[in-house]
Amino acid sequence: MSEADDQRRAENERLIEELLNGKHRALARVISNIENRAPGYRELVSRLHEHTGDATVVGVTGSPGAGKSTLVDKMAETYRDRGETVGVIAIDPSSPFTGGAVLGDRIRMASNVGDMDVFFRSMSARGTLGGLSTATTDAVKALDAFGKDRIIIETVGAGQNEVDIVGTADTVAVLVPPSSGDDVQMLKAGILEIADVFVVNKADMDGADRTVQELREMIHMRNDSPLAGTAGHHGVDESAIGDDTGDGEDDDGWEPPIVETVAKSGKGVDEFLETLTDHRAWLNASGELESRTRERYAEEIRRLLREEAAALVETEIESQGGLDEYVDAVAARQTDPYKVTDEVVGPIRDCIDEG
Repeated sequence: MSEADDQRRAENERLIEELLNGKHRALARVISNIENRAPGYRELVSRLHEHTGDATVVGVTGSPGAGKSTLVDKMAETYRDRGETVGVIAIDPSSPFTGGAVLGDRIRMASNVGDMDVFFRSMSARGTLGGLSTATTDAVKALDAFGKDRIIIETVGAGQNEVDIVGTADTVAVLVPPSSGDDVQMLKAGILEIADVFVVNKADMDGADRTVQELREMIHMRNDSPLAGTAGHHGVDESAIGDDTGDGEDDDGWEPPIVETVAKSGKGVDEFLETLTDHRAWLNASGELESRTRERYAEEIRRLLREEAAALVETEIESQGGLDEYVDAVAARQTDPYKVTDEVVGPIRDCIDEG
C-alpha cells in the first residue's frame, strides 16, 4: 500500500469520526467526496452504512412550477419548529459541459438560512434517467448516519422519469399546481403510480378545486382498472384499497390522499406533514417499509453491478485499442455489433466461467 493510500485512509477515518460526532463540515466534505467520486469514497459509504436506518426519507417531485422548493423550505422550517433535524438534497439539472448542477447556486431554503440543523445540498442529476444518481443514494446514507431525523429529496420535476425517486424515498409526494388540466393529464403518463401523497400546491389560485377533482377521478380510474388487484407502484395490493375519498388509509391498503397547500404562506403544511406521518405509520404496520427497504437494496446492488460491469467492459475495449477499429469493421459490413459485443465480453465471461 502506498503512502498516498495510507494518508487517504487516515483522512477517511477522521472524516467518519467527525461526521458521526455531528460535525457539519465533515458531512459536507463526505458528500462532496461522494458526488465527485473522489478516491476512497466507497470506503466512506461502506463504513457509514452500519449507522443508517433511522431517518425518514421523503421524496418531493412534480411538474416544474409546482412550488417544490417553497414547500420543501416550509417543511424544513416546520420540522425544525418541532425540534427535529433536517437534511435536504435538491437534485438540479446537469450542465452538459461540466456535469455540475446548473441551478446549484440559486437562493433556496430562505426560511432556514443560518440554521445549522437544516443541512441543504444541491446536487447534479448527472444525466441520470430520472434525475437521480448513485451519488444521491450515497448522500442520503451520509445524512442518515449523521443523525438527521428527516431527509427530503427534491427532484428536478422532469415528468414521467421521476419514477426513479421510488428507489430512494420511503414516501413520495407528487406536487400538482392548479391548472387547466394539462398537468393532471401528464400524470397519466406514469407519475400517478409513484405517488403516496398528492399535493395541490398554490391552492389559493383559480383551478385548485378542479385539479383536486381531476386527481380524485384519476385515482378512481386506477382503482377500477383491470390492473387493480395486482401489485401497485410500491408492491401494494391495490385490490385492498378501499373508499374513494382519497383520505389515506383503509384496513389493508393505502390510497394516495390529496392535500391542499399554499406553501408560500405555510397554509396546509402541517396537514401535509401529518399525512406523511400517517403514511409512515401505515408502512410500519403493514410491513411495507421492510419490503421497500429490501427492494431498494436489491436495486442498489443491481445498479452497482451494472456500473462495475460497464467499467470492466470499457477497460477491455481500451485494452483492445478502443472502439474505432470495431466501428470501421461494422461500417464495412465485415462484422456486426452483436459479434463485436461477444468478442469484447468474451474474455470477461471466460474469467467468470473459470472462477
